[in-house]
Parts: sequence; structure tokens; C-alpha cells
Amino acid sequence: MTSFADSYLGQLRALVGSRELLVPGTRIVIENEAGYILLDFRPDFLRWALPGGACEPSERVEETIVREVLEESGLVITDVKPIGFASDPAWETTTFPNGDVCRNFAMIFTTRTFEGVPVPRDGEALEYRWFDPHDLPDMVANHRRSVDAWLRWKAGGGFQLT
Repeated sequence: MTSFADSYLGQLRALVGSRELLVPGTRIVIENEAGYILLDFRPDFLRWALPGGACEPSERVEETIVREVLEESGLVITDVKPIGFASDPAWETTTFPNGDVCRNFAMIFTTRTFEGVPVPRDGEALEYRWFDPHDLPDMVANHRRSVDAWLRWKAGGGFQLT
């Protein structure tokens, strides 16, 4: 498991401070057999969000989401499908509580294929819980938009750009 300080993004932060960084990354909607989706409760925003994270230089984007979910929750996911891409600067520019600013470019994936029980492992989530996608809690706004994109995709809307 890589610490934030040792990650590519952590190393960049050490060099540039809090200035805006363009960050390629991933999010995933993991759906269980009951049709509920997995969210994590984030300690930085004290809101629910989708699992995901930033790409490392040596990874393909689909490798990133598999690694991030394993590192953060212990779940082993397979059969990941890209269903959308999030890049709207109005929604994807995030200022973190510590002042760091990121402009996200996130490939949105989905899967129904996973093994294990999600448990917070690396401090990036305080808890995991399954939610009805039509009755969601207070979420990080751009992650909520990704769930909405997934719902449109699931209804036959094709690949989503948000």
C-alpha cells in the first residue's frame, strides 16, 4: 500500500504546494446483487463519495481503479466497465480543506463483480456502506454527478460526459 506522500500526487504536492494540479483519476460505481451502490465516508469533506483515486505514472486507468479499491477497502474488483468521463471544470475543480486544489479528469467505471467485504484500510475512508442509488445521502457534489451519469448509462443513455 502506497502512502500519499509516496504517491505521484503526493510527490507533486511536495514540489508545488497547494496550487491547482490537473489530476487524471478514476471513480467507480460498485453495485451489489440488491442493486445498492457502495459509498465511502470521507474524512476530508465529511461526506459520502464513490471509491476511486489518482493514477500513478506506470498505470493504465483500469489498473488504477482496481488498485485504489483494493488499497482503500480491501475489495477485489474485476470486470470493470468504463461508463463515463468527468471533466467539467465547474464541477471537477476541488479545493480540499487543507487548501490543495485539484482539477479532476476522472474515468467513471462500474462493476457488479467483486470479492470481499469493504473495510476502511488506509485512512481515506471512515466507513463503507451500501445505498439505494435513488435515495442517496449527502455526497461530494462531483461524485453525486457521477452516480447520476451511471443511472443515465444504466437506463441506456450510452457513454456519459459530465
